[in-house]
Amino acid sequence: MNRPIPMLACAAAVLAAGCSSYAPTAVRPGQSADDVARSMGPPTARHALPGGRSRLEYARGPYGKHTWMIDLDADGRVATVSQVLTEANFAAVQPGSARDDVLARLGTPSERRGARGGVELWAYRYDATFCQWFVVTMTGEGRVRDAGYVPDPMCDADDDRGTSN
Repeated sequence: MNRPIPMLACAAAVLAAGCSSYAPTAVRPGQSADDVARSMGPPTARHALPGGRSRLEYARGPYGKHTWMIDLDADGRVATVSQVLTEANFAAVQPGSARDDVLARLGTPSERRGARGGVELWAYRYDATFCQWFVVTMTGEGRVRDAGYVPDPMCDADDDRGTSN
């Protein structure tokens, strides 16, 4: 059976991506920020780091499962490249952490939802063995109240598709 709609959606996604790369496979230490932008496209965010360094954020993937951070030295040259949506980085997010520190460590969340009392929930999807999100509860003052793992609601939706009524 032909499925033109999904094929058209795939083609549109490829065209929308243009010439930018999903992962920083062509990015090498010593390259300039302009070289990175030519390869990866514009970053989804920029973060200031101590000592005049900076971090370029590239949130990628379906539902944001990958976020690449490219650290630039004080001269604006690539120092390191890393995929930051990892359990080791999640473990470093502790109550009291500042909003900007979380963004610089993990990048832009896959989803943000407001809650009562000025609290905001930030959800990060990632490649996990189990179907789960990492969720950060951010206070109205821009500090982490708590953080931890919850079931990914997309998994529940996938499970429901296979059942019949």
